[in-house]
Amino acid sequence: MGQYIFGIDIGGTTVKCGLFTKEGELLEKWEIVTRREEKGAHILPDVAGTILSKCEEKGIRKDDVCGIGLGIPGPVTEDGVVLKCANLGWDITPAARQMEELTKIPVKAGNDANVAALGEMWKGGGIGYEDVVMVTLGTGVGGGIIIGGRIVAGSNGAGGEIGHMIVNPQEDALCGCGGHGHLEQYASATGIVRMAKKRLAADNTASKLREFPELSAKNVFDCAKEQDSIACDLVDMLGEYLALALTHVAAAVDPQVFVIGGGVSRAGEILLDAVRRHYNENILFALRNKEFRLAKLGNDAGIYGSARLVVNG
Repeated sequence: MGQYIFGIDIGGTTVKCGLFTKEGELLEKWEIVTRREEKGAHILPDVAGTILSKCEEKGIRKDDVCGIGLGIPGPVTEDGVVLKCANLGWDITPAARQMEELTKIPVKAGNDANVAALGEMWKGGGIGYEDVVMVTLGTGVGGGIIIGGRIVAGSNGAGGEIGHMIVNPQEDALCGCGGHGHLEQYASATGIVRMAKKRLAADNTASKLREFPELSAKNVFDCAKEQDSIACDLVDMLGEYLALALTHVAAAVDPQVFVIGGGVSRAGEILLDAVRRHYNENILFALRNKEFRLAKLGNDAGIYGSARLVVNG
């Protein structure tokens, strides 16, 4: 049995790579450029090349490698087929099989958000638990559901896409996916700014938020920490929408812990407090008082989770 694992997180700009022990110790990490030209035809060969080069550099034989885990930004089936990935230019792509052919090493593949959740369960904010829901609040809103230590991917690999749960059926503005009233329109960094601009245009109340020529989600949280009334209202509204989505998730899968990550999570406890408050107000008594934790692995969650895919087998 091998003693090493490669965890690979394929993004639209860079591919993050990690060399791990099978126990989950990160030995080395590095990045290569994601070459998306020619419909992403170079991506998997480039990844295979960097893995094989690292093996040669470290004197690692292929027999010493348990496997390669791939995190991919699109729906991925149980057998490692990517159904479509616009960010990489891929249509239906048997990514796991192709990588195995290129490296002659066993490969497991999963959706990047699900894989990040798996990483946080293993070595991050969800450590000590096996039933974990992770929410990633960044430019968009991603999610991953882990039950019994394994990803709940669903029949099309799209399980955990909580960013596109409807939390406000009355919303007129369009979500990036073409829908209306989705969580992503309120809880993402862009959604928070959208809510803030809408509120400032409709409300003449004095606010420090009016002082920023290029308003950001961080500005909203910073002003809320200084007790700016409009900023406090906006954080409360974000907490209410996010909590509403998580009550629906909890009613379906009853996790032990919610892990909140992504750039917006850097706001810290002020965000968790708002979510906890509204969550407990709106949930069945048997599902109250869940653990809410901040993610810990940052941009490394994907490589850790990809490595864990191999451990899970």
